[in-house]
Amino acid sequence: MAKIYIAFVDTPGLFASILHRVLKQKYIHVVLSFDRRLKEAYSFGRRNPALPFFAGMEKENAEEIVRVFPTAEYEICEVECTDQQKEALREQVRKDYKKRFCYHYAVLSLFFVWRQKPFYQKNHFTCSSYLAKLFSDVRLWDFGKHFSVVTPRDFYEWKGKKMIFEGRLSEFIIEEKQSGKRMARPAYEW
Repeated sequence: MAKIYIAFVDTPGLFASILHRVLKQKYIHVVLSFDRRLKEAYSFGRRNPALPFFAGMEKENAEEIVRVFPTAEYEICEVECTDQQKEALREQVRKDYKKRFCYHYAVLSLFFVWRQKPFYQKNHFTCSSYLAKLFSDVRLWDFGKHFSVVTPRDFYEWKGKKMIFEGRLSEFIIEEKQSGKRMARPAYEW
């Protein structure tokens, strides 16, 4: 079995506080990563962590996020999938990322998400609707509803994941760097 990673994110800010109130949940953003360290991680969100006005598909940069949001809380979960599913996900995400400026954050759909009414504008996604469509397309998980109304809560309540970290993103980066150094040491010393 292969593994992918889903990061649930709670960052401060005006837009985040509005989403907290509407969605009534701690984690309001989801990220898909193909590696445990979040080096190859993608989402629909801010193109620049410091500017909430420009959003779409982006490759996440954990260290840049920590610089802008030092108190950002993350929960990172591991999800098992087949090698074929992981490769299909990676191929689609990379293809979409090459055309990332054709994709936009689905601000209009937030009202419909809140009302649980399917609504889709071509090439417009929320973080969770994009992942829901991807997961459905590769038959990793069927949410039982239209991808446009899937929220981070749906991912959070999914039983098919295993939590590997919860806390501040800054702590995660430090832990991963330290574990990388430990792994890089030789198994024996002279």
